[in-house]
Amino acid sequence: MVSEEVARTSLGVLGNIISITLFLSVVPTFFRIWKKGSVEQYSPIPYLASFFNCGLWVLYGMPFVQPHSLLVATTNGAGVVIEFGYLVIFLMYSDPRKRVRVALIMLLEILVVGGLVLLVLTLVHTTKKRSSIVGSISIAANVFMYASPLSVMRLVITTRSVEYMPFLLSLFCFCNGLCWFLYALLPFDPFVAVPNGIGAVLGILQLILYATFYKSTKRMLVERKEKAEMGLAEMGSSNMHNGNETNI
Repeated sequence: MVSEEVARTSLGVLGNIISITLFLSVVPTFFRIWKKGSVEQYSPIPYLASFFNCGLWVLYGMPFVQPHSLLVATTNGAGVVIEFGYLVIFLMYSDPRKRVRVALIMLLEILVVGGLVLLVLTLVHTTKKRSSIVGSISIAANVFMYASPLSVMRLVITTRSVEYMPFLLSLFCFCNGLCWFLYALLPFDPFVAVPNGIGAVLGILQLILYATFYKSTKRMLVERKEKAEMGLAEMGSSNMHNGNETNI
């Protein structure tokens, strides 16, 4: 029979793989942003929330805060690096006003995590108290990270289009939340279980929305493409007509 420790370690390793896949799942989105030279209607909120959340969980997983949770720190350490890269790209292709706002929020998040590190190292002297403080703050940040696509979900419902809600991001949000929820049951860690349980539920809701509006999105994209092609054809016809008049 598999021991609890082996099962927990296995779930932690699987959680690392799923989490890193989750972080990388939006690479096509940022390739599109780079290719078009614009962030269009994509929101920076999910990436800002993930950046802050990962920073807090790196701290929570450190042995001087929560012993035996190094796998939590490794996966979120990778998340900090990846999300930082996304935000740099977002800054490059945003309009000046949005760029300043995103940069200020990033700076504030870095200062908050840095201040929390100083707080737990200098004023709190037991791992139990440290894990309670950092874990409580991390729960709020983790729920915010999972809930951050709610603004995008509202856009989906309003426009009846999932164009700006990447499917892979929604899928791996669900898988990530479920895996870490199970990990937190062996033994029970409420600071990891609660936010990831909520994340799994929100992931399911996003997938339901995607299934609901997938067909209407495809139809809208086809109609948009046809209108664009018709517009180009009319422009070409107009140019030819003007050219003929000039020759005459």
